[in-house]
Amino acid sequence: MFRLYSGQALQRGYRHSASVWKALCVCQQHSSSESAESYYDRLYPGHIPTNPVQKALLAVGSGVAALQNPYRHDMVAVLGETTGHPALINLRDRMRNDPEGYTILTERPRIRLSTLDLEKMASLPDGSFGREYLRFLEDNHVTPDTRADVQFVDDEELAYVMQRYREVHDLLHTILGMPTNMLGEVAVKWFEAAQTGLPMCILGAALGPLCLSSSRLRSLLTSLGPWAVQNGRQARCVLSIFYERRWEQSLEDLRQELNIEPPPVSLSVSSQRRR
Repeated sequence: MFRLYSGQALQRGYRHSASVWKALCVCQQHSSSESAESYYDRLYPGHIPTNPVQKALLAVGSGVAALQNPYRHDMVAVLGETTGHPALINLRDRMRNDPEGYTILTERPRIRLSTLDLEKMASLPDGSFGREYLRFLEDNHVTPDTRADVQFVDDEELAYVMQRYREVHDLLHTILGMPTNMLGEVAVKWFEAAQTGLPMCILGAALGPLCLSSSRLRSLLTSLGPWAVQNGRQARCVLSIFYERRWEQSLEDLRQELNIEPPPVSLSVSSQRRR
């Protein structure tokens, strides 16, 4: 989860890490007649192609950095991109086999502040998906604009699938009713691990509980964890929903459509505020 007040710093850190690697790779491409800029942007803007050895080095380095500091979101992003190829293929195929998912792959929508009508979302009734998503952003002080752009995925369509996963993450918090505290984040990671199979999510689900207090760990293991895994497995592919066309739909109806059960306990910041 990327905080609103730290988003710019995270983006700078990610760009710095990518720029360093880009410079190293340029040295290995000295025989190429292409300019560095055209070479690295040939699949999609900002793309940095890497061979298997380079990917392995990036995966190990980013994994170690992420373990040492889970808030190094730039390293978490690199880890996800360099280890997620098989899972991304599976997610892409699931989207292709779903009419709505296929439309998303064709139209390539982005979830950014520039694409959201915040005034309209604020005018929607309580309980609607758009209003609850906006409330989530406000209550937790987050913004979709802090999601880093994909750079190390060597396939243009798979890069979009990874980008879509990142931008849907906050929507999942809303659908699952999970805040951005550590327990809420771990519960969402358990859901994502079961739903997507991405190694980054599996690693986060495995190591996240180590950061929880004994009482929150008990809550995760006895209720939230089993609920998250079960719903992650049984739910419709969460990347195959055109959320931008669902703002007026009720959150309850969207959960039923996705085959996601309400959380067993309420951790929502907004719910606590209203009680």
